[in-house]
Amino acid sequence: MINSIFMAFDFGTKNIGIAIGQRITCTAQPLTTFKVRNGIPNWLQLKQIIQDWQPKTIIVGLPLNMDASDQPITIKARHFANLLRYHCDVQVVLHDERLSTIEARANLFAYGGYRALKKKQVDARAAVIIMESWFEQFPIES
Repeated sequence: MINSIFMAFDFGTKNIGIAIGQRITCTAQPLTTFKVRNGIPNWLQLKQIIQDWQPKTIIVGLPLNMDASDQPITIKARHFANLLRYHCDVQVVLHDERLSTIEARANLFAYGGYRALKKKQVDARAAVIIMESWFEQFPIES
């Protein structure tokens, strides 16, 4: 069977949200959020998650300004994506993540009010939005 597992990352300098999804339904679900120290993830922990799930592709959210220009964290997200390629030997793609955190907050608030707006949940939910947006933009694998 062809591996249709995909993983998405909502990169941040303090936390990284992770979602897991698949092509059959083009949907994703939150997996986890883990702490980052000074913008550097725990590579052993991250590699273990990737090894456990063995995704075909990893989608890293690319934070851009509303006019599509880079912001300081854009460079860090690109660097993170390059390190993922190096450390994990998996196809890594970048995907525009503008407004994903705002949408994640709105979704969580709609379902659970202020109590649902925990940082870990927001970051992992933002990763879901990044992945599902990527599925919508690229519905057929090349």
